[in-house]
Amino acid sequence: MIEYIRGELTELTPALATVEAAGVGYGLNISLNTYSAVQGKKEVRLYVYEAIREDAHVLYGFYNKREREMFELLITVSGVGANTARMMLSSMNVSELCAAISTGNAKLIQSIKGIGKMTAQRIIVDLRDKIVALGITEEIPAGGSMAAPVNSEVKDEAVSALTMLGFSPAPTQKVVVQILQEQPTLPVEQVVKLALKQIK
Repeated sequence: MIEYIRGELTELTPALATVEAAGVGYGLNISLNTYSAVQGKKEVRLYVYEAIREDAHVLYGFYNKREREMFELLITVSGVGANTARMMLSSMNVSELCAAISTGNAKLIQSIKGIGKMTAQRIIVDLRDKIVALGITEEIPAGGSMAAPVNSEVKDEAVSALTMLGFSPAPTQKVVVQILQEQPTLPVEQVVKLALKQIK
C-alpha cells in the first residue's frame, strides 16, 4: 500500500497531478481542493488512495489525510464511485461536506453534479455517525472558505448571477469566496468574469 508520494510536481491540471519521485512519474487524480492547495508549488506530498481494478490501476492524490478519509468514506456508500467522490470533494471542502452531512442538508449535496435525491439521502444516513466517530468534522482545512470574511452582498449577487447562468451553487460559491478573499474590493461584474474562467 502507498501511504503518500513526495516529490517534484512536474505537471498539474485541475483533475490530475504528476509527481516525480525517485525517477518515476506518478499520475494522481485530484480534487479541485487539492489542485488549489498545490498550485505554484515545486515539491509536494500527496496522500494516496489506490483503486485497483481488473482493467486499471488508478491513483488518487489528496493534499491532507482528512480529504483522503472523507473520500474513503464516500466510496463506501452504495451508488458513489471514486469519480463521484472526487466530484463531491471538488464541489465542497471537507468541512463544508461534513456540515452538509451532519445537518442532513440533502439539497446542498444534491446540488453537486451526478448526485440524485436518493444518493444524497443515502450519504447522510450512512455517513452521519461515521464522520463524527472519525473526528473529521473537527478540522477546518487551512485556507478553507472560513479563512477570512468576505463582502456577503457582492458574494451573494455573484453566486446568484452564476447560478442563473446554469452553474451549481456549491462549487460556484467556493470559487466566488476564494476570489473575494484574494481581492476583497472587486465589484460584482469582475467577480463574475473571474469566476467564469475558473468554474469548470
